[in-house]
Amino acid sequence: MVSTSDEPRSTSDAGNPARPVRDEDAFDVEAVAAWLSANATTLPDGWRRDDLLGTPDVRQFRGGASNLTYLLRYSPPNRAPRDLILRRPPAGVKAASAHDMGREFRIQSALAPAFPYVPTMVGFCQDESVIGSDFYVMEKLDGTIVRRDLPWDLSADDASTLCRNAFEVLIALHSVDVDSLPELTTLGRGDGYVARQVAGWTHRFEKARTDDTGDWSDTVAWLEARQPADVGQRLIHNDFRLDNLVLAADDPLRVVGVLDWEMATVGDPLMDLGGSMAYWIEAGDDDFFQMFRRQPSSAPGMWTRAQIVERYCDRMGYSVTPEQWRFYEVFGLFRLAVIAQQIWYRYFHKQTTNEAYAVFGPAVGYLETRCRQLLTADPSGS
Repeated sequence: MVSTSDEPRSTSDAGNPARPVRDEDAFDVEAVAAWLSANATTLPDGWRRDDLLGTPDVRQFRGGASNLTYLLRYSPPNRAPRDLILRRPPAGVKAASAHDMGREFRIQSALAPAFPYVPTMVGFCQDESVIGSDFYVMEKLDGTIVRRDLPWDLSADDASTLCRNAFEVLIALHSVDVDSLPELTTLGRGDGYVARQVAGWTHRFEKARTDDTGDWSDTVAWLEARQPADVGQRLIHNDFRLDNLVLAADDPLRVVGVLDWEMATVGDPLMDLGGSMAYWIEAGDDDFFQMFRRQPSSAPGMWTRAQIVERYCDRMGYSVTPEQWRFYEVFGLFRLAVIAQQIWYRYFHKQTTNEAYAVFGPAVGYLETRCRQLLTADPSGS
């Protein structure tokens, strides 16, 4: 279905500027343009089919360290520029279940009727002869993506409101009736999600080890011994952060989009929250952990991890004690360490020349220490 309204959704790069494409991440733009002109299945509001004629200008977003994201800017005659987003996997060794562009495309397409925070999916290409990998193209939402620091001044009260609104979106996602969306029911494997996650991330970690990897046996044993039963089976994002949200161009406290669905699945929602909290760096965290901060979570007025967990559990009706929450906190940090180790593996073996990845090795070592501190602080024993 192609929309026929004439005006496009405007776009803004505030807080997330697109830059020239890195040499190692370049692709054949003309090949993409030709494929897209012939194969786009849906167009965003305001687009016409002839807006896809010609070759777009391509720039790259530098946020994120997994899949690669690009801006495609078309300039049709006598019309405002039209922007789309292209997502593709990086070069190099990849985890077996990661970087599945088709899966990411299908999840967002299926979720759209029940969750109004996904962009329009324009087309998915699984013909690797076009650019050497599969990729998908989607609408570029109008708004701002915040990064490490807020691009505008917010009062403490406004920052608190942004926190509340952001995690209400996570609550809305976890409240989606998956059974009403048949395309998504196949994502789930039933009870045992927590156990599968502990085993799966442990396996990924072992495959990504390098010569400098520390001894994580105590953390892994602790997680294996303290696994709780699943609290439910909900649609979960698995990478929910402020820098994966699009905030409205006319109201920076209102969320209009959720991005980066590559790890979404059906599983335990508290595991999703635990993963989110691993990235939530508070104002009172130590200096090294502050170096991890990729979102403005330490700004005045932003909630603490404990406040977010309390609010979430109250809204979702979960009764979770601080001691029970410790498992999700440790698992979230372990999972973050595995993600960092996988990226460090690519840099260590010179599969990427991006110097931004040079810090991931020390980051894994820090997370090992942080997990161990949580284990020893456990009054029930290590």
